Amino acid sequence: MAAARGLAIAFPGTAATKAETFHGNRIPNSTSSPVAAGTSLLRFKVGRKGSVRRPSPRCEALVDHEEKAAASISALEQLKLSTDRYMKERSSIAVIGLSVHTAPVEMREKLAIPEAQWSHAVGELCKLNHIEEAAVLSTCNRMEIYVVALSWHRGIREVTEWMSKTSGIPVSELREHLFLLHDSDASRHLFEVSAGLDSLVLGEGQILAQVKQVVRVGQVSGGLGKNIDRMFKDAITAGKRVRCETNIASGAVSVSSAAVELALMKLPKPHGQSARMLVVGAGKMGKLAIKHLAAKGCKKAVVVNRSAERVEAIREELNDIEIIYRPFSEMHSSVAEADVVFTSTASDVPLFLKEDVEVLPPASEDVGGIRLFVDISVPRNVGSCVSNVKNTRVYNVDDLKEVVEANKEDRLRKAMEAQTIITQELKRFEAWRDSLETVPTIKKLRTYADRIRSLELDKCLQKVGEDALTKKMRKAIDDLSTGIVNKLLHGPLQHLRCDGSDSRTLDETLENMHALNRMFSLDTEKTILEQKIKAKVEKIQA
Repeated sequence: MAAARGLAIAFPGTAATKAETFHGNRIPNSTSSPVAAGTSLLRFKVGRKGSVRRPSPRCEALVDHEEKAAASISALEQLKLSTDRYMKERSSIAVIGLSVHTAPVEMREKLAIPEAQWSHAVGELCKLNHIEEAAVLSTCNRMEIYVVALSWHRGIREVTEWMSKTSGIPVSELREHLFLLHDSDASRHLFEVSAGLDSLVLGEGQILAQVKQVVRVGQVSGGLGKNIDRMFKDAITAGKRVRCETNIASGAVSVSSAAVELALMKLPKPHGQSARMLVVGAGKMGKLAIKHLAAKGCKKAVVVNRSAERVEAIREELNDIEIIYRPFSEMHSSVAEADVVFTSTASDVPLFLKEDVEVLPPASEDVGGIRLFVDISVPRNVGSCVSNVKNTRVYNVDDLKEVVEANKEDRLRKAMEAQTIITQELKRFEAWRDSLETVPTIKKLRTYADRIRSLELDKCLQKVGEDALTKKMRKAIDDLSTGIVNKLLHGPLQHLRCDGSDSRTLDETLENMHALNRMFSLDTEKTILEQKIKAKVEKIQA
C-alpha cells in the first residue's frame, strides 16, 4: 500500500534533539525552523476551571460566550495590525486526523463524527481564528479533518485543540495517534484515500461514496471554499479513474465482506455455511454483509432492524438467501438463536454488554458452542467487556487486518499501477492551485491600467470639448484607449499564467508576479491577507 509522506512536529515536553514524527519522516531541529525545539509547533495550554461562584448557569454561559467572542475578536484585531508576520506564509491545505493505520478502534470511536453532525463540525472549525475552509471525513476506518489555514502552524494548533475538546481526549494522549500532512502531501493523501489505496481493504468502493458525501454536506454547510471543494472533486475524479483504468477493483472486498471472510475463517470449516447468521442493522454495511453471506453459500440470515421496509428492499434484491426480519425489540432473543452476530448500526452506545451476553445459551454444537460477534461499527456496538464472557469471541474492524494481509504482494502491485493516475490528477490540481497565486495580481494590474486609461481619457475629452465630438467619435476614442491598454497588458499577463499548459515553472511565474507587484506598487499579498483577516473579524462579530 502506498504510504503518504508526512511532516515532523515538535511537541511541548520533548527534548531539543527529539521530535514527534508522523509517517516516518522527520524534519531536523534548527533554530530557524518553525518546528525547532523551544518554538513548539503545537504548544498546548490546559487550564483549570476556577472555583468562583457565578449568579446562575445561564449567566455563566452568557459571560463565557461573551468572553470567548471578545477574546477571538481581540486576537484577530491583533493579526489585522500585524499582517507582515504572515506575509511569508501562503494559505495552506492541511489534513490532520487518525486512521486504522495510526490508532486503535478504542481511540477512533471517541473522535468519530456521525454524518448528521458533519455540517455542525465544519461550522465550528470555520469559526476558528486561522481556519478559512474545512471538511470532515469520518468513517469506521478514519477521522480526518481537511482545512485551509491562514497560518498553518496556528491553524493546526487550533484544530488539534478542537479535536481534544470535542472528544474529551487529552492532547498528550491524542497526539500519539495523529498524523499530519501539508499541502501536496495532504492532497496526495486524499487522492489515495478516494482511490481506495489507504483503505484497510485495498480498492474498496464505499470510501469513494463517502468522499462524495463530504462534498454534498460541505456545499450545504458552506464550509467548502474553492480550495477544498476543488481538491475533493479532483480526488473523486482520481478515484473513478483508478477504478476504471486499473484492475484494483477486481477481487476487491468491502469492510463488510472482509468481516464475513473473518467469521468464516474462525468457524469450523465443515459448518461455515450452516452456521446460524444474524445481522444487526440493515444500512449499507449490513446490506453488503448479507450480500457476501449469500455469495459464500449461506442460505439463511436473520436481520434485526428498526424498520421492515429496508429489510424488505434487500430481500427483493437478493434472491439467493432467505432473509428473516426481526424488530429491535427482539434483538436479544435473536442473538440467543444465532451462532455468528454481525453488528453495523450507527448507535453511539454499545448494544451488547457483558450482562446481556452472559445470560445467553451457548451457540450450537456444530460451531463448537462458541458464539462470534463481528462488530464493524465505529463507535462499537459490542462492548469490549463481552470478550470476557465464556464461549464468546468478539472481533472489531481492527481484526480485519488478518483477512486483508493475505494478498499483500498483489495489493502492492495494484497500488503501484494506481499511483501513476493519482500523480497525473494531483499535477492538475496543483497547477490549478498555483494559478490562483497570480489571479489577484492580474486583477489589480488590470484595475490599475483601467484607472489610468479612464483618467487620461477624461482629460483628453475635456480638452477637446463636449460639443466637438459626436457619440460615434467618443466611442471610437474609448475603444482605441481600451485596445492600447489590452495590447500593452497582453505580454505581462501571459507571463503570469501557470496552469500546466506550457513549460513555464511556478518559480518563474511567481518571480514575474513579484516583479510586477514591485514595479506598479500593487502589494496584492498584503491586501489579500488583510481582506481575509477582516472577513474573519466580521464573521465573529456577527
